[in-house]
Amino acid sequence: MKWQKSWSKGVSLCHNPDYIIRLLWVPNMNNPDNKAPTLWDVTKSVMAAMLGVQKSKNHQRDFQYGKPSQYIIVGLIAVAVFVGIIITVVNVVMSSVGL
Repeated sequence: MKWQKSWSKGVSLCHNPDYIIRLLWVPNMNNPDNKAPTLWDVTKSVMAAMLGVQKSKNHQRDFQYGKPSQYIIVGLIAVAVFVGIIITVVNVVMSSVGL
């Protein structure tokens, strides 16, 4: 595939309009030893980090094969969801009390 061949060499933003999506979520498939974490693995790692627990095997995988941009984006989404849940719970409790 032309995309995978050019991707392994690097692609400039102007030649590829969906560069950011590919940068964040599509691993290089030309490398058979690629052990990049999947989106589900990244999500599990972020949730474990929010709780303060992590297996050393997953920790090593994250730092060796993961892209920081993936963890930052998933982490920001997780924090936004968490804050949204807290705000919703507070509003429900406050309205049930009558305040």
